[in-house]
Amino acid sequence: MKLCAVIDTNVLISALITKNQNSATVKVMRAVLDGTIIPLFHKDIIAEYEEVLHRTKFNLQENTIQLIIDAIKQYGVEVFPQPSGEILIDMDDLIFYEVALEKQDSDAYLVTGNLKHYPVRDYIVTPAEMIEIINSN
Repeated sequence: MKLCAVIDTNVLISALITKNQNSATVKVMRAVLDGTIIPLFHKDIIAEYEEVLHRTKFNLQENTIQLIIDAIKQYGVEVFPQPSGEILIDMDDLIFYEVALEKQDSDAYLVTGNLKHYPVRDYIVTPAEMIEIINSN
């Protein structure tokens, strides 16, 4: 079964810098790359991915960054959400929330390592919870 999900930037970073290839973040990225998760995105999400993944402190290879971004754009679905009016702790996270909210008719998820940045909703999950959802389907 295919699932739709917005992947928060912190999940991408964690998956790319961890040495634990069995981590939940790596499993989420594998699920995106193998088509189990259909990534949902907006141009502002892609812009954030570009900016954060290029930070020198992460020391990521350009070809790795492009592979991830290209895969998300090629295999994902671009979403144009309606404003939710929600006020978040970090308003930079609003686009991630609104894209997931817009696709609730498709049972979309928001996968994040920062649950505290978002309101409590059953569709906002950690990477480990996303893997459990995948494994239960």
